[in-house]
Amino acid sequence: MKPGALFDWDGVIIDSSGQHKESWETLADELGLPLPDGHFVRGFGMKNQVIIPQILQWTTDPALIDRYSLRKEFLYREIVRERGIEPLPGVQQLLAMLNDHGAPCSVASSTHRENIEVIFDVIGLRRYFSAVVTSEDVSHGKPDPEVFLKSAEMIGCDARDCVVFEDAHVGIAAGRAAGAKVIAVATTHAIDDLGMADTAVNSLLEVDWPMITGLWD
Repeated sequence: MKPGALFDWDGVIIDSSGQHKESWETLADELGLPLPDGHFVRGFGMKNQVIIPQILQWTTDPALIDRYSLRKEFLYREIVRERGIEPLPGVQQLLAMLNDHGAPCSVASSTHRENIEVIFDVIGLRRYFSAVVTSEDVSHGKPDPEVFLKSAEMIGCDARDCVVFEDAHVGIAAGRAAGAKVIAVATTHAIDDLGMADTAVNSLLEVDWPMITGLWD
């Protein structure tokens, strides 16, 4: 069996939580708007189009939501370009192993495409992915399964024959809703808090081929 592999981005391939948090704080300062306590954790893995009106409660005006979202992502990319970023432990090894076994890989993320392209330029790894599905490619953000269903389709697989790598609760729920197997990574949440997944690991260094194929046993 050669399952497809669908990767969330932030918290799985990279940990850019600090950069994202800083970009929200900078944007809030620019706009003179408040950031509610706990906003970052509550909004993790969601699209900006959900975070801005529902988590931050800044506005429900679609034009303003889009403007704020684009500015926030611009600030994030500037931080990454200036300071750099590294892939999380085990990412390179896992992608190389999947490549060796002929398992197709896709990015399946709520992140903006331009963010991913910038980070590909910084860390490489682009060659391992047959497809990249981002927030611009879907109508519904996680926990809706659309991003995983579309990613599976893009690499020629049924989602039920794919393994999802996720760190966020909404992403785990989306992977399960798509019918995929889910390996959760304890980047954002403690490993004991990832029970919705089929299995959970402290880092991708723990993932090997038998662990992946054993998900269907």
